[in-house]
Amino acid sequence: MAVVVFRGGTVRIDGHQPDVDRLVVVDGTIAESWHPVPDDAEHVDLEGGLLLPAFGDGHAHPLLAGRERRGPELRDAASVAEIVARVGAWAPRSEAPWLVGGSYDATIVPGGMFDARWLDEAVPDRPVVLHAWDYHTAWVNTAALREAGVDADTPDPPLGRIVRRDDGSPLGTLVERPAIDLVLDRAPHAVVAADVEALVWAGEQLAARGISWVQEAWTEAHDVPAWVTAARSGRLRVDADLALRAEPTRWPAQLAELRRTADAVAGEPGLTCRTVKFFVDGIIENHTAHLLECYHDAETRGLPNWQPEHLRDAVAACDAAGFDVHLHAIGDAAVRAAIDAAEGIADSLRRGRRLTIAHAQVVDPADLPRLADLEVTFCFQPQWAMADAVMTDLTLPRLGPGRERQYRMRAAQAAGARLSFGSDWPVTSPDVLAGIRTAVTRQDPDGAPTGGWQPDERLTVDDALDAATSGVAFQAGDQDHRGALRSGMTADLVWLDRDIRRGPADRIADARIRGTWRRGVRTF
Repeated sequence: MAVVVFRGGTVRIDGHQPDVDRLVVVDGTIAESWHPVPDDAEHVDLEGGLLLPAFGDGHAHPLLAGRERRGPELRDAASVAEIVARVGAWAPRSEAPWLVGGSYDATIVPGGMFDARWLDEAVPDRPVVLHAWDYHTAWVNTAALREAGVDADTPDPPLGRIVRRDDGSPLGTLVERPAIDLVLDRAPHAVVAADVEALVWAGEQLAARGISWVQEAWTEAHDVPAWVTAARSGRLRVDADLALRAEPTRWPAQLAELRRTADAVAGEPGLTCRTVKFFVDGIIENHTAHLLECYHDAETRGLPNWQPEHLRDAVAACDAAGFDVHLHAIGDAAVRAAIDAAEGIADSLRRGRRLTIAHAQVVDPADLPRLADLEVTFCFQPQWAMADAVMTDLTLPRLGPGRERQYRMRAAQAAGARLSFGSDWPVTSPDVLAGIRTAVTRQDPDGAPTGGWQPDERLTVDDALDAATSGVAFQAGDQDHRGALRSGMTADLVWLDRDIRRGPADRIADARIRGTWRRGVRTF
């Protein structure tokens, strides 16, 4: 038997039981006690630090993050000229017929609308597709538009938008996946071997941040072979559940295909495929999030991907087919539709089916009391709950007065929702400690504003830790095995160099991850 003894620090069992000063792991499982400890047991001195259940990431995109790394580094580029220069320097180093990368900061151009001709200066002869940081918008060059046959006569696809110049010709910015796919569907799919390396790298990044399980929140059928190959190789450092994307234009015929894809993954080591992902709407910054009332700066309520009655039927069909459901819902109308769909399978939720509403950026106050009778998880991205440039320059001007209240973590918890945390990586960093700090302070990394942005929505450190551990485990349906350090549970562990519950909240992110274990095996 492999026995590991952790001592010399503080062990947080969960948010309800008293801390202890020692933990024993036997063959990857937490043991209540083990006497006598064998001579060949491994001893880990916590050196005064804190041992916790390993973190989970309830909403991330590791494959996108790994793919993004293969392209030019654009995220910190501060101007169009800087982006163009980096793309121009990157292009000669790639022999790919299409150059696909990301992700650029949409706030550096007013309104977030980018011109294809700017990219033409760097690469005039090969198609270029760059994802914005939100992955709901893409910037393409003229060669990409030409290759895809997108011109002034091309109509907007259902549920997507081609941004146009005054003469009707495409500007070079495509909004939402149906419009982006007009171009990307012409590009070759990524090579499986390259995607495997992307996943291995992504798993290393997650493990280094104390994460042992991740909800891959957007999987296409052609992505699955890379995940399976990576899992079989034994090189993945995290366990993962793949959420297959439901397409409204292919529904309900698509459901049988999703079931076949999921069944093919069954039994793969550390990998499940038990969830269907719905993009109920888009995002506020490009006016595609679905709102109950018009945007403050545009005569539109957004671009819903699913009408409420269709969403309710589709979620019920997924439940009947044995799937959990993961719903991207940003606007208050989309969140209402998601809650409506949850009510349609309320009996299944009480029996253990999982329905997660991710983001829940704007929630109408009238909908909060409805959560009391539903076993619904709200998966928040806590790093978004601050007044950063995206919030002040794009989001708040779109919403206008009266809809400033966003990411209402404490209100949702008080109303009865389960809370989990996700990063939405690569949209934001997978740094769980940074997310906990933001959830507790509602401040940016510089400590602004004093007292926090919408401070009544701040969480306690213990509540934030629960959201990052037991909350994610509940979302995954794994609460009996993960998310706490009780006897008989899987030894998914993270070791911090300090007890973040004891120091100043604004220093939480300064703590260091000293070690991560998945199923008793050290991954970092």
